[in-house]
Parts: sequence; structure tokens; C-alpha cells
Amino acid sequence: MQASSSPELTPGELRRYARHLTLPQVGVEGQRRLKGARVLVVGVGGLGSPAALYLAAAGVGTLGLVDTDVVEVSNLHRQVLHGTSSVGRPKLESAAARLADVNPEVALVLHEARLTSANALAILGAYDVVVDGSDNFPTRYLTNDACALLGKPNVYGAIHRFEGQASVFWAGRGPCYRCLYREPPPSGLVPSCEESGVLGVLPGIVGTIQAMEALKLVLGVGEPLLGRLLVFDALRMRFREMEVARDPDCPLCGERPTITGLVDYDAFCGVPAVGAPVARSGALEVDVEALDAERRAGKNLVLVDVREPYEWEICRIAGSVLIPLRELPARVGEIAADADVVAVCHTGLRSLTAARFLREAGIRGARSLRGGVEAWARQVDPAMARY
Repeated sequence: MQASSSPELTPGELRRYARHLTLPQVGVEGQRRLKGARVLVVGVGGLGSPAALYLAAAGVGTLGLVDTDVVEVSNLHRQVLHGTSSVGRPKLESAAARLADVNPEVALVLHEARLTSANALAILGAYDVVVDGSDNFPTRYLTNDACALLGKPNVYGAIHRFEGQASVFWAGRGPCYRCLYREPPPSGLVPSCEESGVLGVLPGIVGTIQAMEALKLVLGVGEPLLGRLLVFDALRMRFREMEVARDPDCPLCGERPTITGLVDYDAFCGVPAVGAPVARSGALEVDVEALDAERRAGKNLVLVDVREPYEWEICRIAGSVLIPLRELPARVGEIAADADVVAVCHTGLRSLTAARFLREAGIRGARSLRGGVEAWARQVDPAMARY
């Protein structure tokens, strides 16, 4: 693909990129293309950290970053853009400082905004290549849909425990993400990294592959992962490749598309929707302050912790009982139908699934603790261990 422009290289840049310039596939002209390129990295966490580091070091002229999170201690084993001194700082601020040190020649554009249907086209439309470093399905589908509608290449990556995936989705030239996974999964079906864990080095491997694919697209060299899904098994140290064909019935890039605009996918994926607090409020949930008040008042509550045993060992709310979510259908008989149940998990997503299930099973008073033990530790019991 052609970058936005091909500006001249300064004497300092000629020295900085000397090892690029000796590559026949790059040379001075290729480095100028990198300097003229505009690449967006969605998320500066596990995948976005190595991708952004190597894109900046390689000399991508304009590097956009999208994120709204702050750095937490639990990020540091895998999110190598950030260090201990950055804990508590916005990730964009931490990332910008590190990337400016890596390569001050790169222009950084910081988008401190959560991607939504209202802003995605405007943000992504200003770039040549999009690198999807997101860690949730709403953002992943929104990024894919926006890239398809804009005709932009989407460099995809995903990680789970010891496994990773990477590909390039480019509607019009190959498949889009929906050709592989048509719809977002139901809420609670697929655990997040914080729920299932991830080996810290894994996003480094996959994110670096994403950076490589983005650079190849800008330079117009090699064979991109277009129509190919690269799957990495770290435990066996094996790569395998799957062909991904464009689906003529794809609702986004197929012959008769039914998706012609952007929507927010929060409702499908159990993530709170921007501007729609009602979706996660009301009788189905209780916040930590209200639960604390109810317990202090002596209300007879049954706290059902639906996390995994290893999480339970790290921390728990006193008086709760452990019934992992996967065991709940088989053990629902252990809970009295008239019990005032509060389901608890790490951040409040699995417990929402549990509360809905319990209500459908006839336990009409079941609720979910909004924010989970993480919110409880922050707002009620600061001495509780966090993870």
C-alpha cells in the first residue's frame, strides 16, 4: 500500500535507520514511506505495547494511540511500554513518554477516548493502517467494522493463556474479521485475560508479529497475513496456519451486506455501554457501598463467589461461599430458592451471568456485585489483596 507521503530523510534519520537502509526491500525509498505513514494502535496494553515500540523504533512517521486506562501493577508483567514508576498514570501519558525516548522523530497522536460508533470512523479514517491491540470483543468488532467501511487494513492479534493469533483483515482485498467470527460471543462465554490469565511474554510475541505485518503493509513487501490466520501455541512452541476465505454471505463485506454502519457491541459482550447506565443498574446489581451497608445492618445474605479456586485463594469477601461459574448449573440446588443471593467475581462480569442464571433458575432475589472483589478492595477493604 502507499503511505500518505514520502518525505525526505534528515541526516539524523539516515544514521538512525542505517540498518534498514542496507536492506534491498527497504532502502531510502522504503524508509521514506515509513516516515510518511500514519499507523494507529488501538490499545497500549499487552499487544499494543510491543507493537507501538517497534513501529516507533522503525520510523513510522505518525503513530496514533487509542486508550483510556491507567497503569496498574498487574499490567507490568506483560505491558512493557509501562514501568513501576508509571503506576497510576494514564497509559497514554506513560506510552508517550516511553515512545518519545525510543524515537523522538515520530509524531505521536494521542486519542484519549474509548472507541465508539460515534467516533471510530473519524479516528480510524485518519490513518493508513490500523493495529488492533484491544482486549475485548466490543472494541474488536467495532475496529473491524470501521476498517471494513473505510477500506483500511486491520492488523489483528489476540491472546489467551499460552496461545495467540494474528492475521490481516482487509475488506475488498480479502476477508474481514466477521468472515472468521461472524458475531460477538454471548456475555460470559469467553473469559478475559484478567479472568483466565496470560503468560507475560505471549503478547510480546503476537504484538511484534502485528508490528511486522503493519511495516510490511506500509513498505509493500513480502506476503501479508491476508486470508491467513497464524495460530501460536507457546507451550509446544509451534506455529500453524489456517486459511481464511472471504465469506460471500458475510453481513459486513459479503455480496449482500446487512451491516452498513457502526453500532456499539457492549450489549452483546457484557461490557457497560457508554451513555447507557441502565443496562447495568437496577435490581440485578448492587454496588459495594450498598452491600457493605446491608451486611453491617445484619441483613441475611448469601454471597456466592463464582471465581476459580486459585482466585479465591488470593482474596475473598468474608462469609462468602465458593461455587465456580462453571459448576453453578450442577450446584444450584445448594442455594435456597428464597435466599437473598449476591454473586461475586473479580470485576462484576461473571457475576452478572451468574445472577441472571440464578434468577432463571427460580432464585428471584439474586443480584450481582458491581465491580466485584476489585471494587470491594478499592472502596471497602483496602487491606484486601488485589490481582
